[in-house]
Amino acid sequence: MPDAIPPGPAPTTGIGVLGTGSFVPERRVDSKEVADLLGVEHGWITGRIGVLERRFAAADETSTELAVHASRAALDSAGIDATEIGTVILATSTPESPVPGSASRLQAALGATEAVAFDVNAACAGFLVGLDIACGLLGRGGRRHVLVVGSDTYSRFLNPGDRRTYPLFGDGAGAVVVGRVPAGEGILGLSLRTDGTMWDFAVGGAPTGPTAAEIDEGSHYLTMRGRDIADLVRSQLPLLVAEAVKEHGITIADIDHFVCHQANPRLVREAAAAAGLTPEQVVMTGDTLGNTASASLPIGLDAAVRRGRVRAGDTVLMVTFGAGMTWGRALMRIPSAVGAQTAA
Repeated sequence: MPDAIPPGPAPTTGIGVLGTGSFVPERRVDSKEVADLLGVEHGWITGRIGVLERRFAAADETSTELAVHASRAALDSAGIDATEIGTVILATSTPESPVPGSASRLQAALGATEAVAFDVNAACAGFLVGLDIACGLLGRGGRRHVLVVGSDTYSRFLNPGDRRTYPLFGDGAGAVVVGRVPAGEGILGLSLRTDGTMWDFAVGGAPTGPTAAEIDEGSHYLTMRGRDIADLVRSQLPLLVAEAVKEHGITIADIDHFVCHQANPRLVREAAAAAGLTPEQVVMTGDTLGNTASASLPIGLDAAVRRGRVRAGDTVLMVTFGAGMTWGRALMRIPSAVGAQTAA
């Protein structure tokens, strides 16, 4: 058996989020309006799901357009120009069209002339998948900064008569600039997994030109096995929190901010409590924005920054679930540069 390879020198730099941004459409749709459309009592949505209102994109607003606004905010937050971006990763499952990837349009709109651009589709888990890719690109030293964006406009692919999906979703975009940070800061660990046997838990909604027959039967709309998804979240979210705590030698109390995919605000609160997290640790956006799909995590992170909650050295745990089914977690320590901007 060959001798064990001795450990190399400790890394002198880490990889972390340097700036955050988000954007949501102007149109507000409160749950009373949705309840009237569905023919249910006004308190049914707020009581059962916890969404008070959500934002719907205008007819001429695309996922890419929302992404442009969020990306510019993230670039401003990081204090860098678009030409300093080496890669643009756009997580979306609601592009304008299958070809070309919407990231190309985003790259052009931003003027990120030095960047390669591509889309990622892992549904609501897409942002965390994109962040994992960004870490890999930066880890090999080939890119200086990576822009990771989540943007979705699910309002266009929802059946307005479906109580299981229509009350849940809203449109929006969130973005982060990822780059090198001092050692011990930034992303400390990231884990993802997929169980493809659950592929039919959430199906449809892609703008791929449905046939007349598919439109007649409504199969072009997003459909979800909501109870199965909720059971997965209830079982896996506490495990993801426990894994992160054990892996990094911290306690649940050491988690300053818990940013979770906003699948259902009531479900998130329930599962977070089961994991041992307090309401003060949990960052909520789903009550006023609904489930913004791939944008959910970066919107939540940006919301925490803009609310003044985030300081240098804070520990943030992000957890996500997406169709596929794919789920995962990322633990990070807020870099000093971001904390300084927040405190300013």
